[in-house]
Amino acid sequence: MYSPLPALVLALLHLSVRIKSAAAQQSTYWLANKPHVGKVTFQDPNYPVFRNVKAYGAVGDGLHDDTDAINRAIAAPGTRCGGGNATFGSFCQSSTVTPGLVYFPPGIYNVSKPLIMYYFTQMVGDAVNPPTIRVSSNFTNIVGLAVFDADIYIPSGSGAEWYANQNNFYRQIRNFIIDMTSAPLKTAGIHWQVAQATSMQNIVINMVSKDVVNNQQQGIYMENGSGGFFSDMVITGGAIGAYLGNQQFTTRKIQFDGCSTAIKMNFDWVWLFTQITITNSDVGIDMTSGGFSNLAVGSLVLLDSTISATQGILTPYAPGFSSPQAAGTLVIERVDFTGSGVAISAAGGTQARTILAGQQFVELWAQGNAWTTAGRALNGQYFNGTTCSYQNASQTAYTAQETTIQRALAPIPRPSSLVDSNGQYVYRVKPQYENLQWDTGFLSAKANGLVGDGSTDDTVAMQALFNLAHITGKIVYFDRGAYIVTSTVNVPADVKITGELLSIVMATGPFFGDEFNPKPMWKIGNPGEVGTVEISDLMFEVKGPCPGAIIIEWNIKAAGPALAGMWDAHWRIGGSAGTDLQQDICLKTPATPIAGTNPVLTKCIGAFLLLHVTSQADGYFENTWGWVADHELDMADRQQIYIFNKGGFLIESQGPVWLYGTAAEHSVMYDYQFVNAKDVFMGHIQHETAYFQGNPNALVPFTPQPSWHDPDFSDCVQANCARTWAVRFVNSSSIFMYGGGLYNFFENWNTQACLGTESCQERMVDFRNSTDIYLWALSTKGSQFMISYEGTDLVPYSVNKANFCETIALFELASEQ
Repeated sequence: MYSPLPALVLALLHLSVRIKSAAAQQSTYWLANKPHVGKVTFQDPNYPVFRNVKAYGAVGDGLHDDTDAINRAIAAPGTRCGGGNATFGSFCQSSTVTPGLVYFPPGIYNVSKPLIMYYFTQMVGDAVNPPTIRVSSNFTNIVGLAVFDADIYIPSGSGAEWYANQNNFYRQIRNFIIDMTSAPLKTAGIHWQVAQATSMQNIVINMVSKDVVNNQQQGIYMENGSGGFFSDMVITGGAIGAYLGNQQFTTRKIQFDGCSTAIKMNFDWVWLFTQITITNSDVGIDMTSGGFSNLAVGSLVLLDSTISATQGILTPYAPGFSSPQAAGTLVIERVDFTGSGVAISAAGGTQARTILAGQQFVELWAQGNAWTTAGRALNGQYFNGTTCSYQNASQTAYTAQETTIQRALAPIPRPSSLVDSNGQYVYRVKPQYENLQWDTGFLSAKANGLVGDGSTDDTVAMQALFNLAHITGKIVYFDRGAYIVTSTVNVPADVKITGELLSIVMATGPFFGDEFNPKPMWKIGNPGEVGTVEISDLMFEVKGPCPGAIIIEWNIKAAGPALAGMWDAHWRIGGSAGTDLQQDICLKTPATPIAGTNPVLTKCIGAFLLLHVTSQADGYFENTWGWVADHELDMADRQQIYIFNKGGFLIESQGPVWLYGTAAEHSVMYDYQFVNAKDVFMGHIQHETAYFQGNPNALVPFTPQPSWHDPDFSDCVQANCARTWAVRFVNSSSIFMYGGGLYNFFENWNTQACLGTESCQERMVDFRNSTDIYLWALSTKGSQFMISYEGTDLVPYSVNKANFCETIALFELASEQ
């Protein structure tokens, strides 16, 4: 679905006017004009949540240097999580109780040094009139790598940083214009070395023309991490628009214009790009990192995009020759190369070998290892001798065959419910409500009777607030706090909810205590109800064991495509202040059998389910992370912990369902399960098996219940079989996954015991009586088999080795054999 960026377009068209008048402008954005009553629970009540940079001395007139004032606003009150030196290393790896929302009114802010983003910082520009960050010609980065910097390399620290890249959570940047046209030629706009629950949105980065001699500017610099999602950006000029490295990521609606190289891939395991537009560039996407014999890019998926560049995509992949065998996997679907001289080249420069000619629209093309049960689209191709036979419940025999491909494939029709009028997958930008005013458009939780102190029961007041919102049509705003819920709260149709700095909603108490009678904390609509529901910038938790809690029960049927959804809303089960599920109670003890009366089996229980999308519902979910904590975030030393959560996301919808940049990690039985589901888009998804499994296995401590379609692992033979299923498909069809990063790194907390032999668990993805499911760019780690069908192992890891993971371009379970 095409969704314009009015704020960005307006800012670009009227930039010259804004330069003259920015200092005199007053914001009409509701965030700037509301009472700031949010408090960080479990923290000093005077701790500042909201920080307007002008209150800390920034001027924003385009004349003064505002660097120090902005950094004061970020760092206040001086006790935030960050810092380090060469002697001690990092001073603070994480904290949920020292967040900061840093607001920039309209204006032009001159900066001469990096803006240092401490842990859990949201940098929010005015959404009505985005501010400009103008980088001065004397910009220096003695500390920090870029204008906005999300992780700092410690000087003389031998590569040590403030934060571990794979645990660098809870960050946002949105609504900015970054003007680098006067900056030194080695400047980077954003150093975005981040993990889950992070996002960037509504950003313009303008750099020096690519043709300027010695120009080395980069818009985004991301060397590694474990994300992630960003969208809706415009990047112009520069040597590299975006230098990208991360384990898994989704990037959507980015426009590159006039870059020497628009996207340079450093490394990944899986990356989905969709709605990308590249114009007037020399190279569109460069996948050559590591070279022919050591490909560093695991897989890349490109959907619904346009590349107009001298060379569209550069790849060193050569079927059967490049190494590792399955690295460099590439999937292209509905991409317009009519403006590119060459669509795909084997190398750059004058020695480039054309793999796919330009000046054409590509419906479907892939390179990598493809597995099919249909065979029809792959007839005539050489098979590598890997054939797996298996049977379904009716004893009908099937055969899956693997072939290494680098060619066009027959287009696979997309379900009409998932696409817009142009045939592209529907998407919807996270709402910021920039056209509303605070007084007439919002209802503050704390102004309407809720306390949010992490101990007071807010259930009754919360229900009254939602009922009022339903009547008035106003947006519910959860001021920063921790709101306790002790029984089901109904969210009526047509209610919209947003939070401040991931405000917390916590289930607790005996109402949620019975796994055999589970109950929702929030019930979103009633079954069969049609309407619009929006949830953004919230965190869902439990306080103490809640084995019968379904955190979100999603019943609403959207009144139109993607009109019921969640954006930047997450689940965090244990591991943080106020949850009563921290390392003082739940510390890992791998040498102790976790069985019988071991106290962690009762004291360290999370919830029943994180999300249940019911059969009559549909939904849109973007950048939502269901994290069952594997480690502590707040207590000293941040140790690994036990948290037993039964299941992650259970989806029974008949569609449409869109999952953009979602992750579910460390539940006991499964992280994603689709039952009687159809018409689902996924891209990308991420899973990690519970780190403690093996002691105990996936049958402890919860009991499988057939009424909930729980796996019972009754067909297991190997000892490493009963592990968290990454994804299960049960009686489901018409499901399209574009990028899956599914990992198991541990056996009873020990990575050395299994990772090198890929034997941490027997199998990752389970099919039961399902059909017409297409898994593109599937990457697994630590699993002997990537796929299981009706209890039989299928798709072994050994023939699909990529850079770190095992990767296949496609697993196709098709109805026509």
